[in-house]
Amino acid sequence: MRALRDETERFMQRYKFGMDEIITKLSILREEFNQAYAYNPIEHISSRLKSLDSVIDKMRRKGVEPSFDTIRATVTDIAGVRVTCSFVSDAYRIADLLTAQEDVRVLRVKDYIAHPKANGYQSLHLIVEIPVYLSTGAHPVAVEVQIRTIAMDFWASLEHKIYYKFDRQVPESLLAQLTDAARTAAELDTRMERLHREVHGLPREPRNDGPVEV
Repeated sequence: MRALRDETERFMQRYKFGMDEIITKLSILREEFNQAYAYNPIEHISSRLKSLDSVIDKMRRKGVEPSFDTIRATVTDIAGVRVTCSFVSDAYRIADLLTAQEDVRVLRVKDYIAHPKANGYQSLHLIVEIPVYLSTGAHPVAVEVQIRTIAMDFWASLEHKIYYKFDRQVPESLLAQLTDAARTAAELDTRMERLHREVHGLPREPRNDGPVEV
């Protein structure tokens, strides 16, 4: 039992270290922008590490027998980092800066900005792999990075609370209102981006040509 506990702790620890590595990279970029540039695209960085119980429950829902090897191969969101930014174009810029680093390998991209979800949610989701260097050598770890605007982050936080309150059985009337609110948030993002670009004399249309997988 003690050996299993120790192995489990080491397994989860690698994901925490991988998450810490991504946070460090983003924090360095944020500090550089604060000191060297007039504008910082990174407003806030947060993170979360799934509990092992949550990971096992997810594996069981998928009908997969949980083991360290199957978890490593199947679950890519054990470690999660969220970046909030002011404008949609910032999301692509942050993603470019992060994934351009030599030790960051992109495993998957889901562009919910170019292709919003049916409920109106917009965000850029990256699954990246980064090496964690321990006494036993380098261990590649997958980390999910979500990049979204302040407006959409507020909407997503509210949606999560509503789904939790109703135990995921949300009334249709509330779902319709949530979808409408997401569209309103997206419209606000578009208007604020346009105003920002006009004030700073930037090109009118933000970049929106990142890799897409839906």
